[in-house]
Amino acid sequence: MMPLFRILLLLLITGSLYAQEEKTLIIHMPEQRRPLTDTTFLALKDSGSRAMEQQHWLVAARCFREMGRICYHLGHYPQALDYHLQAGRLFQQEGETLLHADNLNDIGTLYYYNRQPAQARTMYNEAFDIYRRVRNPAGMAFTHGKIGHLYEKQQLYDSAYYYQRLALSQYQQINDRSGTAKIYENLGSIYEDLARYDSAAQYFRQALRLNREMGDSLACIEVLNNLGDVLRKTGRYAEGLEQSRAALALALRSNEQYQVSSAYRDIAKSHNGLGNHDSAYHYLELSRHHLLQIYSQENGRQVALLQTMYDIEKKNNEIGRLRNARNITLALVAVGLLLVVTAALVISRQRLKIRNAQLLNAQERRHYEIEKALMESEMEHKKLQEHTLKQELEVRSKELSTHTLHIIQKNQLLETLHARLEEMVREDRRDQKKQLKQLQHQINQNFNHDQHWDEFRGIFEQVHQSFFDKLKGYCENLTPGDLRLVALLRMNLNSGDIATLLGISPDSLRVVRYRLRKKLNLPQGESLSVFIQSL
Repeated sequence: MMPLFRILLLLLITGSLYAQEEKTLIIHMPEQRRPLTDTTFLALKDSGSRAMEQQHWLVAARCFREMGRICYHLGHYPQALDYHLQAGRLFQQEGETLLHADNLNDIGTLYYYNRQPAQARTMYNEAFDIYRRVRNPAGMAFTHGKIGHLYEKQQLYDSAYYYQRLALSQYQQINDRSGTAKIYENLGSIYEDLARYDSAAQYFRQALRLNREMGDSLACIEVLNNLGDVLRKTGRYAEGLEQSRAALALALRSNEQYQVSSAYRDIAKSHNGLGNHDSAYHYLELSRHHLLQIYSQENGRQVALLQTMYDIEKKNNEIGRLRNARNITLALVAVGLLLVVTAALVISRQRLKIRNAQLLNAQERRHYEIEKALMESEMEHKKLQEHTLKQELEVRSKELSTHTLHIIQKNQLLETLHARLEEMVREDRRDQKKQLKQLQHQINQNFNHDQHWDEFRGIFEQVHQSFFDKLKGYCENLTPGDLRLVALLRMNLNSGDIATLLGISPDSLRVVRYRLRKKLNLPQGESLSVFIQSL
């Protein structure tokens, strides 16, 4: 018995490896029941080509998607991805939003099988965004289920459970019993991976109940197999055997060869657990026999599909070669004509270019001469303005000097008269004293009030433009007497002349200069005259 038991154990292990791949194919295979043959693929290829020629883009996109599904079923993932990507571009071009989202989910599945989970999640996210934007709860629930399955295969069970629960809630809100049953099955699978078999069995039973109510035999077979696995893992081999036999009966009636093989294998496991090794060996052999038949058929389909694809490529290459051979002569003639036309165009273009360049040079030369004449005229005008202003400034300077000299002479005369009157007052003649004092008072008033000062300031401001504005930037509260003193300092007159012009003594002038320094906030040691000249 020991050699037989070892052989049986080896067969069970080998069968489990086959079963794992088979179970993956069954669970994640797209919903497609018609036979996958080379004839089907060839028909789709012809339909797609005609649709592209006639610019029926939506028909072509559907053909590409179905061709991608066929390649996916037969394990040709790169070719499948290429067809799905072509379909996706056309769906987007035609504005078929929901078909584009469905196709994105197919692409995500392909990326998953190519061991690219990050790209798969990106495709699922894009699909979900579209479903959410168009408010399609069924599509949102389906995509959440896909994302949850992706996390389950990465053993991120918390995330997997979260997304499966989201999908379940959405399916229940729209009363989608088929989708709800599938999510119950997915949740059972998560709990089975976590070895929480009671919870797993509970979800599998809910999925089985819904599938039976809908009459979905294939879905019932899958759930019965899963339920049998859970019962065997908890040591209830007899109950597990009962579930596996029920799955086998449904599989035989439905002619689902994958499920028949899987049911035989599960029955073998139950018999092995019960110690019925002969029965276990018998059913395992039946499972292996069916599985080899399935793989043989699949290999035949793959070879036929590859041959069809090779023949299509060969045919396309031959057509392309014939077209190229037929077009070589036409191409040579066209190239010759093109060279002649190109040469004529080049010569004509060069002539036109030379003529245009000559015209442009003539226009630029005339433009340059006009600009030069305008600049010379403007320079002459500016020189004339400058000469006029210079003459005006000289005239004003002479007027300013004349006014200054006049004021000096007048004040000197007044000083002489004032001194003479003082002598006469000292002589103390009673009959003329009163009249002399009045005369002296009028002379004193005339020292500070004279219309010549107004004329002097007007001319000064013309000669020294903006001088007083700059000065007021240092002090706003300058008196008219301060402004006179500043103007005389600006003219660089000596202190004697300034005292004479202002009608004050040299000592009074020093006091006035001191007060002006304080108003202008000049530091100790800085020359008032130098400061005024610098403005």
